[in-house]
Amino acid sequence: MKDSKMATAEKKERQSRGNVNINKDRCKGCGFCVEFCPTHALRFSEDFNALGYHYPVRLEEAACTGCDQCGAFCPDFAIFGYRYKSHT
Repeated sequence: MKDSKMATAEKKERQSRGNVNINKDRCKGCGFCVEFCPTHALRFSEDFNALGYHYPVRLEEAACTGCDQCGAFCPDFAIFGYRYKSHT
């Protein structure tokens, strides 16, 4: 019984609570979004955008909480986070 509760808790923990939208063509590679993400869900892409900058990408879906810290610090409005509606 205890193992099934732990498995359920782990599964619930891994589900994504939010998402992040990235407009890679607006990004100027300042790194604020990557630096200030509280869950460290972002990293820089190895690819370049049309302006010649590395843009952020999400590491894994479950890591993002949708807190929008990335959007709050982005000076170019190139990224924003949003939370999913709760299904409880």
